[in-house]
Amino acid sequence: MVNDNTKDKAWFTAYADILREELLLAMGCTEPISIAYASSIATHVLGRPPAAVKVGLSGSIIKNVKSVLVPATGGLHGVNAAVAAGVIADSPQLGLNVLSALGESKHSEIKEYMNAADIKVYGIESEDEFEIDLSATRDGHTARVHIVGEHTNVVAILRDGKDITDEYIQAHTCTVKHCDHKVLNMKNIVEFAKSVDLDELRELLKRQIEVNLAIADEGLKGDYGASIGKLLYNNGNCSVRNKARAYAAAGSDARMSGCEMPVCIVSGSGNQGMTTSLPVIVYAKELNADEDTLLRALIVANLTTLYQKTEIGCLSAYCGAISAGCGSGCGISYLHNGGDYDEIAQTLVNSVVILSGTICDGAKASCAAKIAMAVEAGIMGFEMARSHKNFNAGDGVAGDSVNDTVCNIGRIAGEGMAQTNKTIIQIMTDTENK
Repeated sequence: MVNDNTKDKAWFTAYADILREELLLAMGCTEPISIAYASSIATHVLGRPPAAVKVGLSGSIIKNVKSVLVPATGGLHGVNAAVAAGVIADSPQLGLNVLSALGESKHSEIKEYMNAADIKVYGIESEDEFEIDLSATRDGHTARVHIVGEHTNVVAILRDGKDITDEYIQAHTCTVKHCDHKVLNMKNIVEFAKSVDLDELRELLKRQIEVNLAIADEGLKGDYGASIGKLLYNNGNCSVRNKARAYAAAGSDARMSGCEMPVCIVSGSGNQGMTTSLPVIVYAKELNADEDTLLRALIVANLTTLYQKTEIGCLSAYCGAISAGCGSGCGISYLHNGGDYDEIAQTLVNSVVILSGTICDGAKASCAAKIAMAVEAGIMGFEMARSHKNFNAGDGVAGDSVNDTVCNIGRIAGEGMAQTNKTIIQIMTDTENK
């Protein structure tokens, strides 16, 4: 039952809203899919496929689009493929699941459009690590779509220079981010997970379990990427620890290689969504946890990942899988102790200290290996906390409290790694141009 005293608190409702806003379905790596979403909106505004498209992208988006396959395109990758796929899909109402409107019969149409249309891509110097500014033209008419901050956060839609943002969003239910994640803190996350009426979130969380398990199973069966998940799984001859790592990695193996299955994302990322949830699901099965306990543990894992990303931001040089792996460790802790705040908070401190500073060098096959190590950090952080062998304030970036530690990681990702991100993007650009 819900604790009436907690439900009266404003943050309590906000936490449920954050989960509803974040746990979305997406097919494919979300950076190219966000581009496809923007081009699909522009196509819908024009009423026909545009003859020319100009798309400006912040550096971190260029980094994440460079190497990953765009699903439902017949094996294409890159910005042009993402633009073309969104144009042919012409289904902006599907949000980050926009490419689910495509089938194999559309592959040739996508390639034909790429060859016929004038698609130009340019980098933009942006104050935000996530920015897409897409302009499209056809028969003397123009459409512009501007997305900032998050993958579906549409801040402007123009038709022939006229701002139609509000009327378009209301008519076509575009996803715009409204929730302020700064309301998140570890103490309230645990309290919320323990006391929320699960029937309010049950369908949402069960969908996360279903779709993320499905793509992980596909990754373990198929031959995707570097097959990190299959390597760890070893045909099932592995410990629960390695099985947790294997399932998260296998989902990424499939997804980074263009698998046409949806995932439930967290913080705008399918890799983070799988890394946050799958290890918790695996441990719950091992422990024979009932459904309600699993769902409450997933709430802890999801919100803890988002809590960390509040300071770090949507995209940066800091690998988001690390935050997700640490979040999964906190969910695993909940499964074992039923919501002991001190152990869960210490799990987060321990785990973030282990791998802080791991770089994000774009979306590609090696993400699966980073995910496996991120889950390992989360599990190790939990096992340390459970054994009362912890990192304490002053041990590297560990602060006086869990909140101080999370803030320190945010500073590393933001202030400390800003130049790192520019260097990574430059290296990747130089390599592409050789």
